[in-house]
Amino acid sequence: MKKTANVVVIAAPTIGNLVPAVEFATQLTSTYSNLKSTVLIITMNRPLVDTFIHSRSTVNSGNVSFIHLPSIEPPSPDEYQTSVGFMSLLIENQKPHVKNALVDLMQTQSDSTNSSIPLAGLFVDMFCTSMIDVANELGVKSYMYFASPASFLGFMLHLPVLTQLGSELDDSKTRLRIPGFVKPVPVSVLPTFFLTRNQDDSCSWFSNNAKKYKEAKGIVVNTFQELESHALDSLSAEFSDLPPVYPVGPVIDRRGPAGWEFNPAHEKVKMWLDEQPKASVVFLCFGSMGSLKPAQVIEIAHGLEQSGQRFLWSLREPGKGKLELPGNYTNPETVLPEGFIERTAGIGLVCGWVPQVTVLGHIAVGGFVSHCGWNSILESLWHGVPIATWPIYAEQQLNAFEMVKELKLSVEIRLDYRGGENELVCKEEVAKGVKSLMELSDDAQELKERVKEISEVSKKAVMENGSSFVALAQLVHQLLEDV
Repeated sequence: MKKTANVVVIAAPTIGNLVPAVEFATQLTSTYSNLKSTVLIITMNRPLVDTFIHSRSTVNSGNVSFIHLPSIEPPSPDEYQTSVGFMSLLIENQKPHVKNALVDLMQTQSDSTNSSIPLAGLFVDMFCTSMIDVANELGVKSYMYFASPASFLGFMLHLPVLTQLGSELDDSKTRLRIPGFVKPVPVSVLPTFFLTRNQDDSCSWFSNNAKKYKEAKGIVVNTFQELESHALDSLSAEFSDLPPVYPVGPVIDRRGPAGWEFNPAHEKVKMWLDEQPKASVVFLCFGSMGSLKPAQVIEIAHGLEQSGQRFLWSLREPGKGKLELPGNYTNPETVLPEGFIERTAGIGLVCGWVPQVTVLGHIAVGGFVSHCGWNSILESLWHGVPIATWPIYAEQQLNAFEMVKELKLSVEIRLDYRGGENELVCKEEVAKGVKSLMELSDDAQELKERVKEISEVSKKAVMENGSSFVALAQLVHQLLEDV
């Protein structure tokens, strides 16, 4: 008889962190019916997060359940300088509540025979590593769930070396050897938090979290061996004291078109897509936290017109404060060029936030202008949709570099974009990037074939005896040892 056990998952309360954590909990318990997963939710006023959790709580999620941790006072503004600092302090201050939740689970969980269900492990994401201390105190095994690529894990583990470098980092053209990358990496594509390390607190928070990675019993990475073979192999070669690494991806919402919700705005998008020819639409979306300044919106609009391609554009309004997320425009015409909506009515649609994976899974979508968040990359590869790179924040510049220069699975609009005050991607660049994705040139066809091939490989990886399936089995074996 298989051992029954419970695992607990906790992630930062952002869509980019929470969604892959919940998907991992779902994948784990759907593959292994003897496991139950409990996701701890850090309460924060984030409507997208609340909507996502509500949707997952009200459907049949199998053996996945949710516990909302008590609300706490947010950190004082004099305690942090950046949103990363705010988030890290908010999570740190939840340690007593996480401890209480784990103790309650250890005392109250039982199965249908009233036998107690042991707590096999605690999975924490890259911002919740302080919870490893809580797990150690309670004698619970802890694991890292790393929702970014293996290449970025190599970068994070290499931070102590990078922060010791001097003047060579002042030249954006300097190229550095970084574990996880085959090619030397230009300083210009390093994460913003590293480039501003002497100006604010974000790099120190990332560094503090990275120091804890090696304390975990294992590191679960949302990637697969065939996609990042060099990055994964270099981790064990470069870091001898690293715990076992388990590449179990792609961990994504695989529902695709079946995931459309009964939302009037989303229904309009679906109906429009249903009317478009196969693989004819380029989808532009910059993530739940991504938005662009008005001058850049105008350049995109002109570039789309210039390209002549069919498009679906998820246009978001920047948040009003540094901790406020982007939202939907009440009237997008106020930021678009005069007459743009009318001129493009036959070939394009501007919308607000839409469930990205459902759009990527639609047969009409043939290209994706993306901010290169790792979730977005994995979703696009799964559905065989090639990307034009337009990174904005976090590790997205490194992701774009890997996709274009190392894996050759994307085309470049920009690799080093950060949305600076005087930084603008001109309409000609937009049109060129869109055309390179959507037109029938030999280069475009080769790219589409490579993406199609890796799409098939990604699906085989999570099937029985696939590389990620085997890695997950190894993880579960270690989880259940001594339980």
